[in-house]
Amino acid sequence: MGAALAARLAAKGWDVVGWTRSGRTSGTVEVTGDPGAAVARADLVLLSLFDGPACQQVLDEVGDSLRTDTIVLNASTIAPAEASQLARRLGPAYVHAPVLGSVPAVAAGTLEILAAADQDMLDRVRPVLETLGTVRRVDDASTAAALKLIANHSLAGAVLALRDSLRQGEALGLSRAQVLDVLALAPLGGLVARKRPFLTDQPTACTAEFTIGALAKDMALLSAASNTPSRSAADLAGTPAGPEADIAVAATVPAVASTVLEPLRAYIRGHATGDPAHFRDAFLPTAHIEGIRDGAFVSWRLDEYCALFPGRPALDEPTRSRRIDVTDVHGTVATATMTLWHGPDTFTDIFLLVRVDAGWRIANKAYHRHS
Repeated sequence: MGAALAARLAAKGWDVVGWTRSGRTSGTVEVTGDPGAAVARADLVLLSLFDGPACQQVLDEVGDSLRTDTIVLNASTIAPAEASQLARRLGPAYVHAPVLGSVPAVAAGTLEILAAADQDMLDRVRPVLETLGTVRRVDDASTAAALKLIANHSLAGAVLALRDSLRQGEALGLSRAQVLDVLALAPLGGLVARKRPFLTDQPTACTAEFTIGALAKDMALLSAASNTPSRSAADLAGTPAGPEADIAVAATVPAVASTVLEPLRAYIRGHATGDPAHFRDAFLPTAHIEGIRDGAFVSWRLDEYCALFPGRPALDEPTRSRRIDVTDVHGTVATATMTLWHGPDTFTDIFLLVRVDAGWRIANKAYHRHS
């Protein structure tokens, strides 16, 4: 991203000198091995770094070389608290300006830029920012950082929605190409069009524009800043693809192995047939089934639970249905949620599963009954 920003500015006539922490360069702009020497003659220092600690480290390194009239423009995605800290450290000369869009938007000059600065400072940096895209002023650095994390949260949600659509298509026996063709016509169409090379069965050697590691980092920052759990953070962090892979690769992760579904399906058969043998196949012998029944908390051992079933289907079984809603696997443990529609009652069942003897069994179940 930093290389793309530098190349865009250089192509539009700005005098750009670049420096990278990694030492990797694109060859499109003049590069120096001494960041201090670069910033010493710069009117504006543009940061595009992985995270807050990287920003702090680089500014520590070049701090003595910054002129008093140099503006620091930070396009990095960092935590709101980190952005506030940098704003306090550098004062009015600091402009926090995270961007919405990736490398193609940089090249086209169509980024959306969330810029936090006082009006005078914003006017000074506006020509540079407008070379890159559209400027949207926000109140302060913390707000700009928070809004960028929210924007990336929506992107993570779209990637995971695409993943779910691909999994459902696979379960229905549809080809990947068919599913992608129709998704290109749907609300996810823009994402599919941009990322299709990464979504094919044999992805080409395209360069990642936004990596899984970067998006997972952003979702972790959001969860920590909001003190609110995010499913996107957990799902992206658990993606088996490498952190340097493009975010679209997270959408191609195979569905949960059917082995973790076997005890849940046995549990469904137990309800469908009334035969407790299926529950014994589904649960560990030590399992407990717990919830509120007739206003009181109950905790049944497996034998007690099995005794509730007469060995034949309920009279209204043809009208009943069950659905496995969510499964999450974490090594040798997993959780699952199921909804059961049984006559006038709907049950939400929450399962804890463990992998034992090369298979999965339900260790415990808790339920909520809605009338």
